Amino acid sequence: MIVFLLRAMRPRQWVKNLFIFAALVFDRKLFFPQYQQRTLIGFVLFSLLAGAVYLTNDLADLEYDQHHPRKRQRPLPSGNLSTKIALTAAILIPLLVLPMALRMNMWFGLILSLYWLQNIAYSVWLKHVVIVDVLLIALGFMLRVAAGAILVDAEQAPIGSPWIYICVGLGALLIGLGKRRHELTTFAGSATNHRAVLADYNLTLIDWLIASVTTGAIVAYSLYTFSAPNLPSNHLMMATIPFVIYGIFRYLYLIHVKGAGGAPEQLVFHDRPLLLSIILWAALATAVMYMG
Repeated sequence: MIVFLLRAMRPRQWVKNLFIFAALVFDRKLFFPQYQQRTLIGFVLFSLLAGAVYLTNDLADLEYDQHHPRKRQRPLPSGNLSTKIALTAAILIPLLVLPMALRMNMWFGLILSLYWLQNIAYSVWLKHVVIVDVLLIALGFMLRVAAGAILVDAEQAPIGSPWIYICVGLGALLIGLGKRRHELTTFAGSATNHRAVLADYNLTLIDWLIASVTTGAIVAYSLYTFSAPNLPSNHLMMATIPFVIYGIFRYLYLIHVKGAGGAPEQLVFHDRPLLLSIILWAALATAVMYMG
């Protein structure tokens, strides 16, 4: 039962919580043991809370998921995990995690509380509201970055540079829209049976939104590399722009040509060129931050 409970908390999705480490790197605190420890603890708390959110989402969609060709294999719809245990965990985890987060730092605890409330609202209602659904996905990533900034006492109080939120928010929007596009094309006429909000989307709208967000993301990141006050004055961060452009273009290629994008957290690890561009960007950006 513990194994099925853990599976229902979707640990594969916890890779998204790595965004909490962004401030540790880009605020030049990577080699400070106290900040490393606090960020790691924050990652664990964020992941546990995210697991509780997934349990809540599956409980809310239980009847629907039981008739879904793929989702019915999940622990709750399949009956391998009882609703009583899932509900108990979905309640107890926030009751344990949120006080611990508040004890670490009041603002950190408030951000985790906001993340939890946002996702509860998303699970029971807002995921059915067109455009708002993808905006909330982006907000979740921005809250992860904000949480990390607070844990490392970011120099630009209280939650670090605004540039990082613009770039992360637009990047998350691109991924969310790519996922919606994949769902529309994969399930075709039965898309609304997969996700009700897809009835309010079409490929023309999705493609226009993707084009707008792509342009915004590239421009925002380019401006960040020579305008953010916490970067080295030699503007070497601009050398990372080609890796960002390639990574975005590669993602667009995968969703438009290869029909991928349904599971972005897996796509990163399955597509080697995309993964390599991310690794090279991260290595170069870190080198510029600490050696520039």
